[in-house]
This record gives sequence, C-alpha cells and structure tokens, in this order.
Amino acid sequence: MPRTKQPTESPQGTAQTLLPITNDAPRRRRRPVVVGAGLSLAAVGALVSVWLVNEAGDKVSVVATRHPIAAGESIKASDLVPAEISHDSALKSVSTSRASDLIGKQAATDLPAGVLVTEESVSAGASVTKGKSVIGILAKPGQLPTQKLRSGDSVTIVHTPQDGSAAASSNKPGSTPESLPAVVSRVGAPDANGAVVVDIAAAEVNSTSLAAWAASGSVAIVLKATS
Repeated sequence: MPRTKQPTESPQGTAQTLLPITNDAPRRRRRPVVVGAGLSLAAVGALVSVWLVNEAGDKVSVVATRHPIAAGESIKASDLVPAEISHDSALKSVSTSRASDLIGKQAATDLPAGVLVTEESVSAGASVTKGKSVIGILAKPGQLPTQKLRSGDSVTIVHTPQDGSAAASSNKPGSTPESLPAVVSRVGAPDANGAVVVDIAAAEVNSTSLAAWAASGSVAIVLKATS
C-alpha cells in the first residue's frame, strides 16, 4: 500500500511565522549627504537666476557710433546712436543724457561703427587742420612714442637723416638736429609690422621740409609735455 507522507511538525517551542506577500519593491535609503548637496545646488541655481534677472534689468543708456568716424572729423548728431550696457560697467562711457555735449567735437582717433563713445574718444576745440597743411608720416616703432597719439596732440617733428646722407654730413657733431612744430591730425591703424601713418598739420611754410623728411623716412615724432 502506498504510504501517506505526514506533515512535518515544527520543532517544539518554535513558532512558524508567515511573511506577508507584497508587490512593492524594497526601498533604498537616501543618504543625507546626497540630499543636502541636491538642495544646495537647487538653492544656488535659484540665486543665479535671480541675479541674471536683476542684471538684465539693471541697464543704462549710453552713446555709441552709428557708423565709422575718422579721427579729426567733427561729430554730428546723426553719427551717434543709443546703446544699453550694465550699470556697473567699468567702461567710461558717455550717457545719452550728455550726447549733446559731443556734438561739434572732433574724434580723437578713428572710431569704428558700433563702439561706445568715451571721454577719451573726443577732443574739444576747432579743427586742427584749419589754415594748415597736412603731411602724412609713415612712422615705424622707434620713430614715435609708445603712448598712443591722439588728434590735437602737439608734437615736434625731428629730422633724423641717415648716416652718410648729405644732411647728416652737414650737421656738426654735438649740434641740435632740425625740428619743426606740428599738431596730430589723424592716427591710422598699425600694420602687421607695427608701422603707423600719422597725419600731422603744420604751418604752410614748414610743409615742404616736413614732406621731404617724411618721404625719406628720416623723422622722429616727439610728443610735447602737456604740463
């Protein structure tokens, strides 16, 4: 006869515990450090967003150039256009409320289109070329000061003939070289070799000598002290 298997009894004194059946997966504990870091990043992101919004709204209206203005040219109202920059900008720009102060002044240097106009961008007074002749000098590094020349600067043009030339031979040792006064009219942009074309305005009586010196390249431009 087939034997019937009897159920196995639990050991005496041991209670059999049944585990509840559930469909939920066991949950992982979140580390406090990770949670704290996430909250910190969220707070920083919120602060940055607020700062960007404030910066976008904290603008001032300043003056910029509508189109290129050559050095020495008188500035007209049609040359200018308003632009907005951050209030704490380090640029010494001119506010639109003072745009009228720029009208009639001369550009101190070449001003490309779309650049901000600063106090150093303009010079006051009448045109430096009025009643004078203009001579262009191609000045290489060493023939002009390191300090950037601007329209209206008073300079001295010194004749520096090359050794062996007739002009150099006529100069006595220790004698003072020839020189003539002039005013900077316009300063061009330097080329690949650092040479710059400087337009100078000088009296008609001196223009012939200055033109001859410039043609031979035997000149040096000396910036006069302002005080």
